[in-house]
Formats: sequence, structure tokens, C-alpha cells
Amino acid sequence: MNLAELDWNEITVPVELPEVIDEISYQRVVENAGATWDYFPGHFDPVYAESQGNPTIYLNTMHLAGFADRVATDWAGPSSRVVRRSLRLAGSIYAGDTMIGRGRAVAKRLDTSVDPPRRLLDLTIEVTNQHGVLCCPVELTLQMPQRG
Repeated sequence: MNLAELDWNEITVPVELPEVIDEISYQRVVENAGATWDYFPGHFDPVYAESQGNPTIYLNTMHLAGFADRVATDWAGPSSRVVRRSLRLAGSIYAGDTMIGRGRAVAKRLDTSVDPPRRLLDLTIEVTNQHGVLCCPVELTLQMPQRG
């Protein structure tokens, strides 16, 4: 985790973000579903998940969204803020998998439609499993803090 703040003025795009790796235990899948009040049985009932053709229980969408946010904000610093996120579920992350996040800042812009102007970074993030299977492509915009 990066606790330093990046300076929007000093960022040159494109730039690769550090990879983030997260081991997904059975307990974490169940706890996250409960913490987000997502009681769909595929997130806690292995018999149900298997009846859907899955090997076991799998992460919910909110867990994947939060992980993508983490990839971005761990890199940008604690004062960065997610202002837009678009994701697509292309596959699943199952209990026992390793979730891997790789990101890239692809554009930098000044939003002058508000006062004070917002300093924005557009990122693309890919969430894969340990086999390199793309599970969740994400487009995300970060607002960076204003300096000086």
C-alpha cells in the first residue's frame, strides 16, 4: 500500500500501476457477502454454486468493485477519490483463488466544469485469477487532491 500522495501535476500517462494480489479464502467470500447484505446463495452455499455449474462459491460484484478501487487508490494515495467506475463481469473469482489486479493510468484531464476544477485520472484495471483469466475489466476515474 502506498501512503504517499501522488502529485497530479507530475504524473505522465500512460503509467503502469503496481500489481495488487489478494488471496481469497472461503471465509472471506462468505464474510463479504454478509457484510454487503448480498444473500444470493452462490456467495455462501457451495451446493447451490455447484448447481449453477461453478466449482464452489464465488465473490460478489461489490467485492470486485472494492478491489478495483483498492488497486487505484493504493497507487494514488489516501486522498484520491473514485468518482466513476464501470465494470463488467467476465468471469468469477472463487474461494481458494488468488485475485490479481493490474492497472494503468491512460488519461489525465482537468475538469473545468466545476469550481475549483477537478484533477482527474482515467484508469483501466484488469482483475484476473491466478491462471490469468480475465474476470473483471474495469474503467475507473480518480479525482486527485489539489496541491498548493
